Amino acid sequence: MTDRVIDTNIVTIVGKVVDEKRFSHEIYGEGFYTYNIEIPRLSDACDRLSLTVSERLLVDMELNPEDMVRVEGQLRSYNKFIDGSNRLVLTVFARDIVLLDKEEEIKNPNQIYLEGFVCKPPIYRETPFGREISDLLVAVNRPYNKSDYIPSIAWGRNARFSAKLNVGDHIRLWGRIQSREYQKKLYDGTILNKVAYEVSVSKMEKADEEAMQENEGQE
Repeated sequence: MTDRVIDTNIVTIVGKVVDEKRFSHEIYGEGFYTYNIEIPRLSDACDRLSLTVSERLLVDMELNPEDMVRVEGQLRSYNKFIDGSNRLVLTVFARDIVLLDKEEEIKNPNQIYLEGFVCKPPIYRETPFGREISDLLVAVNRPYNKSDYIPSIAWGRNARFSAKLNVGDHIRLWGRIQSREYQKKLYDGTILNKVAYEVSVSKMEKADEEAMQENEGQE
């Protein structure tokens, strides 16, 4: 059962470490550290993501700024009290790390697969230029009765598909993890520059429908 849960949240990223490690927390005597990692997009831009690493993975490895790494793991979420309110924080939880040659060619450096349940009504909208966008929040179960809540954004055909989803629908999605800068205006007129993290969806489907089709084919 545990392996099945883990298979519902699979992340592979390849990128550059951009800072020194920082102590994050300790669980049952095991320390965890965080880094920031930059992942190139097809354009000149990069996504900068938080990476959480157990001290056990660092026993024979020292990660330094400018190191290139391949990380296999999961996208985790947790609530953190920031600026007077609780916020959902996303981090890539590493299960395996490999140091890479800086000259190594990078293909598909940012991939994620999730299987979970819609836990808020999707929000569909169109931009002034007619681009279709849909925001949804997906709950992905993991061991010990915990869940990760992953904000996701879909475009075009995927946006229209997700707009018809209901809370509780069982879905699968594929895409990449992205960081997105935006501005928030406070009540006193102050403008704050912020960064949002989400999964940009490239493909999605209803898991229940596929299971029903498989069952029908066996009858």
